[in-house]
Amino acid sequence: MLCESREKTGRRRTGSMAQNDNHTASRPALNAVPRHVAIIMDGNGRWAKGRGEERLYGHRHGVDAVREVVRTAAEVGIEYLTVYAFSTENWGRPEAEVDGIMALIANAILAELDTLTGAGIRMRFIGDTGSLPENLRASIRTAENTAIPKERLRMTLNVAVNYSARWELAEAARQIGESVCRGVLSPEEITPELISDHLTTRGMPDPELLIRTSGEQRLSNFLLWQLSYTELYFTDTLWPEFGRDGLLAALHEYEQRERRFGRL
Repeated sequence: MLCESREKTGRRRTGSMAQNDNHTASRPALNAVPRHVAIIMDGNGRWAKGRGEERLYGHRHGVDAVREVVRTAAEVGIEYLTVYAFSTENWGRPEAEVDGIMALIANAILAELDTLTGAGIRMRFIGDTGSLPENLRASIRTAENTAIPKERLRMTLNVAVNYSARWELAEAARQIGESVCRGVLSPEEITPELISDHLTTRGMPDPELLIRTSGEQRLSNFLLWQLSYTELYFTDTLWPEFGRDGLLAALHEYEQRERRFGRL
């Protein structure tokens, strides 16, 4: 992990990575790095259409962009990276596209697992994963059961699949309500911190930076609770073209922001 010192804003001054980091020599100079970055990866279909290809062509190239962004995020010292891979609303897309995306995610998980594990990056999955196809659930189980020793852990990659912030908040409310009904919890004990502890991102800091590609400027039912004080960064770049340079541009923009959290 990074040698680090915390600022009052929640940013982190970067130090040196482990000696076996192959990217050390080329690591960009950043004065402040967010601990947690969230990304809405948008524009795969439009990118493919612009090339006269089917939408799945764009999704396949989108996996390449994910690979490059994950590598860069770990390189600069981001501790948590959360990517929006498939929303509950995406089930409304054509069946062939949905089936293709499900297979693409399942195959990418297994194809990248050894490389990620070797680099000290663990995968976690957030969303209603129980409703996913069995082959994808099997890939998720394999990835989540792959342990990385604490001393080697560099970054956690959260993949949001069949995710909806409204679903997540309803699930948290249901769990808390059940505890109240059983007498384990009183209504007076329900706090923002307790709600956070019932979310899929429990135990993680809230994202300091949200990136959305393709020119759209909305949250699309993504991490609505967690993004309360997050810096928002929108770019016209379509996701397959985002990559390393796109992430670094967003991080340099983040460095210029002043995070006051309602204070002067």
